[in-house]
Amino acid sequence: MHSTIHPIILSGGSGTRLWPLSRANYPKQLLPLVGKKTMLQTTIDRAAALPNAQAPILVCNSEHRFLTQEQCETIHIKPEAIYLESIGRNTAPAIALAAFHLFQKDENAIMLVLPADHIIDDQAAFTQAVETAVAGAQEEYLVTFGIRPSAPETGYGYIQIGDALDLAAAPSLSAFHVRSFTEKPDRETAAAYLENGGYVWNSGIFVFTASSYLHELQRHRPDIFSIVQDAWRKRVTDLGFIRPDNDVFVACPSDSIDYAIMQVTDRALVVPAQFGWSDVGSWDSLWQIAPKDDNGNFTSGDAHIMDTQRSYIRAENRLVSVIGLDDVIVIETADAVLVMHKSKTQQLKTAIQQLEANQRKEHLEHLRIHRPWGWYEGIDRGERFQVKRIMVKPGEKLSLQMHHHRAEHWVVVSGTAKVTVEDKEMLFAENQSTYIPLGKPHRLENPGKIPLHLIEVQSGAYLGEDDIVRFEDSYGRMM
Repeated sequence: MHSTIHPIILSGGSGTRLWPLSRANYPKQLLPLVGKKTMLQTTIDRAAALPNAQAPILVCNSEHRFLTQEQCETIHIKPEAIYLESIGRNTAPAIALAAFHLFQKDENAIMLVLPADHIIDDQAAFTQAVETAVAGAQEEYLVTFGIRPSAPETGYGYIQIGDALDLAAAPSLSAFHVRSFTEKPDRETAAAYLENGGYVWNSGIFVFTASSYLHELQRHRPDIFSIVQDAWRKRVTDLGFIRPDNDVFVACPSDSIDYAIMQVTDRALVVPAQFGWSDVGSWDSLWQIAPKDDNGNFTSGDAHIMDTQRSYIRAENRLVSVIGLDDVIVIETADAVLVMHKSKTQQLKTAIQQLEANQRKEHLEHLRIHRPWGWYEGIDRGERFQVKRIMVKPGEKLSLQMHHHRAEHWVVVSGTAKVTVEDKEMLFAENQSTYIPLGKPHRLENPGKIPLHLIEVQSGAYLGEDDIVRFEDSYGRMM
């Protein structure tokens, strides 16, 4: 008989090492990096395939809430809850939110904690490993999974395996006490671990009961425990999302479950397993798992290569030609191009920090900006004008708003637009247009059954996105 499992999916990361495809406002877990589904959707499917798995609990950044909800709806999954973090506080507080949620219903509820940005190829092996971990969790252990290392990787944490533990309810896999953790060793140390044979990679996937996690958190990090508990008790529900009290939660220390609990508890177990795992933390790791040609190259999109080997080439918008280069990463997007040697992937985070220091925007978002009602993207911009493409999903509408510094012209490309200007409502079809004067309250809505596409031409002295005064909004955004 299989135990009930509650998947906890952590989707709060920013994925800076996969820039320029991954951006702060559209991170890697929301992208289809491997296959047609996004990494978040693949993780949800993986959890749902486990015997007796319940609806997942998601923890994500507040800025990603509508994208996360939409991706769940696309694969016909209704989460038990989606918790929103106004600011990331790492994995220990995020897991605590889910633990408090489950504890109120069943203090022995079994939690399977899954990062939303991992790849696992062997579902059967993963299921077997989870069953072993559940047996350990039922004996009040905190269980993680160890991946047998295939190379002296320096981007992963390592776990030293201790004595075996006999779990009466466990299937064929074994569980072991954890002797020690090492966080991302240098290459010489990693090579020694590989030769020793008593070490595994730390997968970042965990199984325990809600009560065991909260007990160990209170024992080792009472400050995090008390703040998250207070924020959770003062939570509010907003359009189906759950928001812990922001004023309380922002004061919580930021710490990972590894540092806060796993490295200090005496209740840690590791289940060594092989289920085709990758954390897809860098372009190099994505190249390693990608299908390749006879020269070791992966290409996507309109890519042309000559005299090139062991490289990852991804073209999103236009022709990319690579000639005479080996071991390179080339990523092309609408507004940024990355060319990098594969051995330098760990330096990309520093490059993103430099973009931020120079007040660039390319690390934050793509040209196409997603909103709960649809999306918009810039086409052209000059002195006192800006041109955008806008798509509004069927039945959705923008906020009732006005602008102090710009007027707008809207031209319908396809679909039907319902336009409100002050107290007047008008319908516009394909090839029709309208003008929104500066300072007039207005709203755009799609009353039809197909997406509404239009061209917007803005003109005025200031064209920034912060020149919006909202009077009414269907999505609970700031007025």
